[in-house]
Amino acid sequence: MEWWNDLISWLTSNAARPTVFAAIVLFVAVLAAGLLAAWIAGTAIRRIVGQRDREAKAAAIAALVDAATEASVWNSLTPQEQVLADRMVGQADIQVRLLPVRGSDVAANWAAHQLHELKRSSATFGYQLDPAVVEFRDRLLEWERHPARTRKQFQDDLVRWRTQRQEPEQAAVEAQDAWVAEQHHARYRGTATIEPAPRGNETPTDTAPTPTLDDARA
Repeated sequence: MEWWNDLISWLTSNAARPTVFAAIVLFVAVLAAGLLAAWIAGTAIRRIVGQRDREAKAAAIAALVDAATEASVWNSLTPQEQVLADRMVGQADIQVRLLPVRGSDVAANWAAHQLHELKRSSATFGYQLDPAVVEFRDRLLEWERHPARTRKQFQDDLVRWRTQRQEPEQAAVEAQDAWVAEQHHARYRGTATIEPAPRGNETPTDTAPTPTLDDARA
């Protein structure tokens, strides 16, 4: 205990005050530098994560708008092109649902409904769906800028569509969609294939025998 008493006596002495003050200042400076470095690193990480989230959201919205353009001319696409367009829509839907944004699943459901309506309208209105595609794009861009407010609007649209849906009319609409799809596939199924052209004139030709010397003497 003698060394402890000596240490306490030295710390409380006038000669130790400059050393104790310097140690306290050094400790506070190191602590402040550590906290500042942690704050800067956290801010940089949050900025990088936010930038990646914005890029992912922009890519998902661009894919959905591209899919809406394809859906507006759905009835003029070949079955192979429709399969590729559906795959692109599925990938964009997954990207939207995986976004770290509140209400991304509501936006995905709203976009899926609108794309389905664009496909149905393409069989009736053909290429006259530019205003619908522009509205689809603007609503998604508004969701990108104001996700909370636009989420409420998407939710209201989904509820309104659900209440307006009636089972007898819905069955007739589904039957009409099935008939349109069947007619579309039948049109491309009946396309004739081109047979390969024959290689040259393969018909054998009769050649006269060459007269020999014995025939000439006869």
